Amino acid sequence: MTTAAAGSPRTYQVRTYGCQMNVHDSERISGLLEGAGYVRAPAADEHPDVVVFNTCAVRENADNRLYGNLGHLRPVKAKHPGMQIAVGGCLAQKDRGDIVRRAPWVDVVFGTHNIGSLPALLDRARHNAAAEVEILESLDVFPSTLPTRRESTYAGWVSISVGCNNTCTFCIVPALRGKEKDRRPGDVLAEVRALAAEGVLEVTLLGQNVNSYGAEFGDRLAFGKLLRACGDVDGLERVRFTSPHPRDFTDDVIAAMAETPNVCHSLHMPLQSGSDDVLRAMRRSYRAERYLGIIDKVRAAMPDAAITTDIIVGFPGETEADFQRTLDVVREARFASAFTFQYSKRPGTPAATMDGQLPKQVVQERYERLIACVEEITWAENRALVGETVEVLVAVGEGRKDERTGRMSGRARDGRLVHFATGDPGAAGASTVGPASAIRPGDIVHTTVTYAAPHHLNADGPPVAHRRTRAGDAAEAGRVPRTPGVLLGLPTVGAPTVAPAPAGGCAAQ
Repeated sequence: MTTAAAGSPRTYQVRTYGCQMNVHDSERISGLLEGAGYVRAPAADEHPDVVVFNTCAVRENADNRLYGNLGHLRPVKAKHPGMQIAVGGCLAQKDRGDIVRRAPWVDVVFGTHNIGSLPALLDRARHNAAAEVEILESLDVFPSTLPTRRESTYAGWVSISVGCNNTCTFCIVPALRGKEKDRRPGDVLAEVRALAAEGVLEVTLLGQNVNSYGAEFGDRLAFGKLLRACGDVDGLERVRFTSPHPRDFTDDVIAAMAETPNVCHSLHMPLQSGSDDVLRAMRRSYRAERYLGIIDKVRAAMPDAAITTDIIVGFPGETEADFQRTLDVVREARFASAFTFQYSKRPGTPAATMDGQLPKQVVQERYERLIACVEEITWAENRALVGETVEVLVAVGEGRKDERTGRMSGRARDGRLVHFATGDPGAAGASTVGPASAIRPGDIVHTTVTYAAPHHLNADGPPVAHRRTRAGDAAEAGRVPRTPGVLLGLPTVGAPTVAPAPAGGCAAQ
């Protein structure tokens, strides 16, 4: 039995948690399913034929969130025979068969190393009427060789490596993603060129430790070379990357950022702590002085650079003096933004068994002080941009209040979020903006900042200029880029067989 009507393709939804790597993996999951004949279900569809959870295991609440959502789906599945639920990603790699034991209504569990097996596992589970659990210990095929359904017409993720060779004591990712595996530069550039040829304007190079790229094939300068090579890709207007490790940050990368016109002057570089003692306990192989020295060099080469970071509060053994040192580094670094986290104990990591686990109330109080410090600085940094004209790549989903406020939103070249007015077609300076030239996602707008908040900028005057782009054309036409990939070493995947509808049809139930 199946929830799909006779003769119609099965529908799917992918629900993603976690980092950019997971978001990009979900694009591959979508590409695989559509290559196998599935059709994406509308977001409002409460009972698609297949629901795939692409999970994260970095935070403790990831487990609770997954099992809570699985619990909500249990009665939905019971009412819709033939519906399938699949769980993949880092939590699946960690919990493995425990997921089916805790939620026996799950049909498929697959890991971070075998995304490409999903369509075959769904077929097998449906045929055998039994759960399929397949977790590989190492990568069988580089994920970027898989077909990908891109979510954006204007911006694309490109993985240059997967896995991580670091041993940070708080992090479970290396255990779940494995050792670092680097793609060959030619393969990376081929994917970047393919995206640019479809009108994509912005590419973000992805890696767990993006600037250690090249270690596997013996070229420690490979990442800087790759950035420069992206500068020669026709039609590519913005290049970003995330996330670099301070240990591997070299001067040639700073030079490549400064000297390659389409590489954005934005840098996300995790600090984690400003205390050398805590960094040592975290097994982070740099100290605060080294970190701040990198920032000084970046700003000397690119005074307009926006630097963002990650910070963990409440790591085991962190003293008030350690925390104060973190605040000192935050004030000195003058971050444009910071992702702040309360330390979360993860089973299987060295930090989980360390002495000095801090009480929740201590961690919460420090976290609130950190947030206040960060926001004071980011607000001041943003206020300095009032009156400046910025280039904005118009986006979808960045402004939750856009419909109510009549604005549109996008990202400036330095990564800052900008909410902007579309302008009066008859207003001075807005002659290129009007009904015949409506602003669309993927277009480029130049607009002047009129207001600053800690986390965004507003531009409430008419745009200074508006450029229609191929990405905007694609958005208007409802097209998204697809990269076909090559299914190396994977089972043959075909369109799923549609079972006959039950007698009387679903409506009779």
